Amino acid sequence: MTEQQVRWTAEQVLALAPDAASRKAGAALGGAGPWSQTGGSASGAVWGSCKGSGATPYRTVVDLSGPAYECSCPSRKFPCKHALGLLLLWSAEGFGEAAEAPDWAGEWLAGRAAATAPRAGGEAGRAGPADPEAARRRAERRAARIGAGVAELEQRLADVVRAGLAGQEQAGYAAWEETAARMVDAQAPGLAARVRELGTIPGCGPGWPARMLEESALLHLLNRAWLGVAGLPQPLAATVRSRVGLPGAGAEGEGVRDRWLVLAQYDSVSPDGRLTTRRIWLRGLDSGRPALVLDFGPPGRPPGLALPVGLVLEAEARFRPGSAGLRADLGERYAPAAPCERVPAGVGPGAALEAYGAALREDPWLDSWPVVLGPVIPVPGELGWQLADAEGGCALPVASGGGRSRSGLWQLAALSGGGPVTVFGECGHRGFTPLTAWQPGCPEPVALG
Repeated sequence: MTEQQVRWTAEQVLALAPDAASRKAGAALGGAGPWSQTGGSASGAVWGSCKGSGATPYRTVVDLSGPAYECSCPSRKFPCKHALGLLLLWSAEGFGEAAEAPDWAGEWLAGRAAATAPRAGGEAGRAGPADPEAARRRAERRAARIGAGVAELEQRLADVVRAGLAGQEQAGYAAWEETAARMVDAQAPGLAARVRELGTIPGCGPGWPARMLEESALLHLLNRAWLGVAGLPQPLAATVRSRVGLPGAGAEGEGVRDRWLVLAQYDSVSPDGRLTTRRIWLRGLDSGRPALVLDFGPPGRPPGLALPVGLVLEAEARFRPGSAGLRADLGERYAPAAPCERVPAGVGPGAALEAYGAALREDPWLDSWPVVLGPVIPVPGELGWQLADAEGGCALPVASGGGRSRSGLWQLAALSGGGPVTVFGECGHRGFTPLTAWQPGCPEPVALG
């Protein structure tokens, strides 16, 4: 069955929208009225011309295997409203038999295929460093700069603790931003990011001093680990280097070919507003292995990679060293994406906590671990929500805040109706953050807002 025949759902399409405005505008273009010359290919592409305010229709083409988008409109959003509208039209009605792409769509598809094709020679054709000795010296100089930055950061943390955390609410964010800039100068972007997050905690809700002390302790632990990284076991040393911000070579990691189910996708913005990070959670249907794919967008533009929740991609994922074996890059894809035909298997709250605890042994700075819970029942309460084991036993508290809207919890309760559901989310030390849910026997996922 080709990807042209296996259509996505409207929810999967709208999950690709970069923002609420694009979602609304794309939905308005999801009917046949403004569209002409629509069609699709057996290789997994759809195209069409959309009438706009000008005399010339906008030409839109989508490569479903990416997905990737091309449109003649001036929008800087990806996907634009025309791509969303085209996908919604295809989702609702289909485009009949597979056809040959028109010239304007075929040229872009051919260029994309050439750009993504494996290079001749494969792994063997990749050139190594031009000068290994020069590369070693550069690595030593960078390690020395990071060491100096770590020493400065340790002094900053000691000063804050000595003066008392209560004064941080009046001190403001500027001093932390200056410290973060110093970590950037020391070529330790991972430390800079953690410093910026630390600076946003003072005055941010009840109990912030305890949270700030916890995060300061974790940052201190990372600093000490870097100073002694040479004596750490190799997997933990790789995690420390990754957390500090040293680039990891994806080609050196383990490659796993599997059918990857897209469990969730959501965006977060850095404290300074300069970077949008898209987190895409995958699960290997054969291996059961979780994978986290990250993509980034500069100011004013969303990340380019978007994968509809609920689709299955047969592809190779290459895991990066460190990060508790989660961080991966998607490589070659071997088949068109298709909807998953079953609800993913879940575990109970106790097993979820055990999995998170085991992951912490590999990465003490891990905020959360991906878990499919089920069957569980969402239970509202005055002191917070819980996800209770439907078969009896323990329950997991739902994390408060964390950037997820409270409406998503009521959406989950409405989906449950008091009955059991399967829920995917992130299990961490502050509780469980639900991201996606399934009703019993219904493989179509619901992304929780």
